[in-house]
Amino acid sequence: MKTNYLLPNKYKKFGWTLFLLGIISGIVLQISDGKRDLFDIGLINDFGYEFLDEIISVLIIIGGLLVGFTKEKIEDEFIFKLRNDSLVWAIILNYVILLITVIFIYEGNFFTVLIYNMFTPLIFFIIRFNFLKLKSNTDEE
Repeated sequence: MKTNYLLPNKYKKFGWTLFLLGIISGIVLQISDGKRDLFDIGLINDFGYEFLDEIISVLIIIGGLLVGFTKEKIEDEFIFKLRNDSLVWAIILNYVILLITVIFIYEGNFFTVLIYNMFTPLIFFIIRFNFLKLKSNTDEE
């Protein structure tokens, strides 16, 4: 299957590195709220802590896009179908969750949900796509 929007497979490992670094840093930043000593790194101090959230967001977004939209080693019609099905599933799940939060969560907490919602379509897509690939590989064996 010829697809024009997928990057070469060589970017996948770099994408996983950025994505996991961003996710782990984001979790640590959330857990250590107010204790930014954990990120006392010279480069980050030079920019100031107010950019730390943006750096982590960029890592997650770029890493997630690289992981989600790089070719597999064998890119065939089955993988194309898995990718499309996973993308549709992730978008539907994301908007169902967003709809529920619009109805039941208000004010500042809703703003927090919207911040996390920047990343959830990519995260849902990556989880679903890799789950389906793993499941298809185990079914073949």
